Amino acid sequence: MAHEPIGTLDFHNLGFSYTKTKWNYLSRWRDGKWDDGILRNEDTLTIACTSTCLHYGQEAFEGMKAYRRKDGKIQLFRPDENAKRLQRSCERLLMPPISVERFLQAVTAVVRANAEFVPPHDSGASLYIRPYVLGVGDNMGVRPAKEYLFGVVCTPVGAYFKGGLSPVNFIVTDLDRAAPNGTGQVKVGGNYGASLYPHEAAKEKGFADCIYLDPTTHTKIDEAGSANFFAITRTGKLVTPKSSSILPSITQMSIMEIARRNLGMETAEQDIFIDRLDDYAEAGACGTAAAISPIGGIEYHGKMHVFHSLTEVGPVTKRLYELLTGIQYGDVPAPEGWIFPVDESNSLK
Repeated sequence: MAHEPIGTLDFHNLGFSYTKTKWNYLSRWRDGKWDDGILRNEDTLTIACTSTCLHYGQEAFEGMKAYRRKDGKIQLFRPDENAKRLQRSCERLLMPPISVERFLQAVTAVVRANAEFVPPHDSGASLYIRPYVLGVGDNMGVRPAKEYLFGVVCTPVGAYFKGGLSPVNFIVTDLDRAAPNGTGQVKVGGNYGASLYPHEAAKEKGFADCIYLDPTTHTKIDEAGSANFFAITRTGKLVTPKSSSILPSITQMSIMEIARRNLGMETAEQDIFIDRLDDYAEAGACGTAAAISPIGGIEYHGKMHVFHSLTEVGPVTKRLYELLTGIQYGDVPAPEGWIFPVDESNSLK
């Protein structure tokens, strides 16, 4: 598959789909160590039919973005946190972890090599980056692989809200995304495979996605589809759910810090009971794809609960979105250590 010529790409009208770029990164682990890794043009893999990633789900991945600033420079948003989360995922699935240094080198090399695919600042678009680790090689029994691949691919993606920031609605599902004490806290493919059916069921009913309740009691909100959930109490506190089956979100962690530092808000990680939604004035979902998606309403047992509005974004949610995306695109000063410039000093060694 040839990459899309830059001249034919309309960065202002991109969707969230795959466009082949020129370069991607690949490294192999065998005999107890990772090789040096390479940048390559081919974006396909040839692996053994008995690879553990295919049969036993031994794989993990990350999602992150590179942003173009007004001055034309490119920056990454908290990539060290993605690196540490991938390490936790690898450790949970008995895969050799990637050092933070190697992760940053590989991601930076891919972004620099594909710099022409990073959309301009005024487009609202970005370069989506997908690091991944796969168990490969000849395997048959249920056990860890003897070889692994670490790769990084990227593609330009458009702004999530093309018509401007607007609320979306969710419906509560009876199905679970992850089991108690399972793999809900790590970013592995099995969690997302389990989410495909309830997501499609929600879409067929006219909702953006589904709300997952805690898998133990089904009384508390866990996640909002493939994103984290947050809410603003009527007393002005920003809260997120507390659960052992939730994936720790870099976006969620960041908006909690922004709320404290920039807005002077109190924040808390706590139980959010599905039958007490009246306690909250605003709600939203947060993650890499959309940054923040305002939630207009949640349907539960046939009844729609409306937060701030079904058509207008709540004032706190709007301000959090502006601050977060402003930091990501370099328009708002970032807390120390959040921004990683992509320049000559960050080349692949």
